Amino acid sequence: MTAVDTSLEVPAAGGGWRTIALNAPREWTPHPQAYRTRVAFAAAHVVADPWGENVPGAPAAVDWDSTLAFRRHLFSYGLGVAEAMDTAQRNMGLDWPAVQELVRRSADQAREHGARIAAGAGTDHRTDLTSVDDVLAAYSEQVEFVEGTGAQVILMASRQLAAVAAGPDDYLRVYEALLRQVREPVILHWLGEAFDPQLAGYWGSADVADATATFVSLVEAHAAKVDGVKVSLLSAEHEVGLRAELPEGVRLYTGDDFHYPELIRGDGTHHSDALLGAFAAIAPAASAALAALDDDDLDRYDAEFAPTLELSRKVFAAPTFYYKTGIAFLSWLAGRQPGFTMVGGLQSARSVVHLSEVFALANEARLLPDPGAAAAKLRGLLTVAGAVR
Repeated sequence: MTAVDTSLEVPAAGGGWRTIALNAPREWTPHPQAYRTRVAFAAAHVVADPWGENVPGAPAAVDWDSTLAFRRHLFSYGLGVAEAMDTAQRNMGLDWPAVQELVRRSADQAREHGARIAAGAGTDHRTDLTSVDDVLAAYSEQVEFVEGTGAQVILMASRQLAAVAAGPDDYLRVYEALLRQVREPVILHWLGEAFDPQLAGYWGSADVADATATFVSLVEAHAAKVDGVKVSLLSAEHEVGLRAELPEGVRLYTGDDFHYPELIRGDGTHHSDALLGAFAAIAPAASAALAALDDDDLDRYDAEFAPTLELSRKVFAAPTFYYKTGIAFLSWLAGRQPGFTMVGGLQSARSVVHLSEVFALANEARLLPDPGAAAAKLRGLLTVAGAVR
């Protein structure tokens, strides 16, 4: 396989082979300025050090140069960075010392570039939490750290709170205390069970309507301290209903990687802003779509996002929590990191058939800067896996 080849043969789902004709790359236009009509964050991944012992259970060894360069790539397309979120393998290999260094470095770089940054504060640095008070103390530590870096706080959903809370009142007690603590408005993050099964029943109920009522009551009571809410339940219907209930001035940052074009576009009355892992994979196309929206060109907006949606749905296919593998894979194919290796060995979480389909969809969306080089990388991966003719 060489860079002049025009096609690639890959294993197909269900057996057999398929031939992918390589599309010509597209010249995407940089857009380092923020957008006028929407606020947009990309939840960024971390690049593992290929020389590091990034095996399951080991401390994270991060390639800091490549990790920070990836964030500059996002800044160049007008996207803010949502740092140290689940995309960066929180609760899936990124330990607290690495989180702290990541947030510090990324916040410093965002200041240098005049870019927006928000970072996750949770409770994952503690494994000995047995009470609601313990959870609150752990949250407070991380909130204080994130605020100290200058990043906006994202209050992440807590596995530990889900484990010890007896009902909605315990959630409200913790979050109300945190919202009294913070100096600036925060983003509340409701991460659904599809992304983390340990968060089932968050907000004190397995019934989504009841959980939503608790969540909205919290936002209404503390709207001055809530910049927005980020909801990742993968239900467009739920998101449309929720954003209509939010107090004026509180944004809904969509976390729906299956329906983001329609949700960001809006219904003429309400719209969603964006805080998406998918935007880390499709940053140039997201930029083109958001620029079209700023120009009030809805046809172009739809056309720019349309080729990306099937790609995003494949990357985030069940089990959804392994989407990080697709994000890192696409970064490698695009030449934005030296290798396809991940913290905790998570590069093994998707099959070569799945990754071949991700490649094909990225090629269709013209998101591969050098399709020949990307094809050569995939063929090397297939060769190692024994999936070649």
